[in-house]
Amino acid sequence: MNLKDKFSNDERRVNIEEEMMSDTLSTYLNEWLPPSREVVIACIGTDRSTGDSFGPLVGSMLQDQTLETFHVYGTLEDPLHALNLKERVQTMNDEHPNPYILAIDACLGRATSVGSVVLGKGTLSPGSALKKDLPPIGNLHISGMVNVSGFMEHVVLQNTRLHVVMKMAAKVAAAIQLADTERRRIRLETSPVQAFTAATKRESLFGKAGKPRMDGTL
Repeated sequence: MNLKDKFSNDERRVNIEEEMMSDTLSTYLNEWLPPSREVVIACIGTDRSTGDSFGPLVGSMLQDQTLETFHVYGTLEDPLHALNLKERVQTMNDEHPNPYILAIDACLGRATSVGSVVLGKGTLSPGSALKKDLPPIGNLHISGMVNVSGFMEHVVLQNTRLHVVMKMAAKVAAAIQLADTERRRIRLETSPVQAFTAATKRESLFGKAGKPRMDGTL
């Protein structure tokens, strides 16, 4: 859970009530994400707090999809939170040398900003809303404004409406899926053989559903 009370020129903001919110956010993502690099998505938060479950919800929604240009860490079942963040970041770096990280986290801010999703360049500071000292993370970040900051943040998070968080997570996950589809299309156009080989290898390992085969075959 990070804190955001002002916006900069290196940010794009959309609102969950906008009809084309997911399409707009996916466009912004593809403008700023490096098209040729594999991207690690770090979905930060915990399922023990309604307000702070935004990141893991996005991760769980993405885990059920077949993504070819993104690798997802942090779900409701296996959250990425304050107690394991440093260790898991090291795992990301070990498994994906020099990764480009898209960090996703819930955020507290002004009352007029609740329901907004902010895409920003650079790192975010997980735990800053709760005065936790955690390392900054991300080359790019998505912050979901789930509630208001300024007083008893722990209580605010526990009393955040699940409906708002679920709606926000679903639209952000949809935007990432759209971005993945577009990134695959661009790769296929620029390097069709390489893209086809990567997709075929992935399917042989995980099957069409994107999950490991259970029969032991490759």
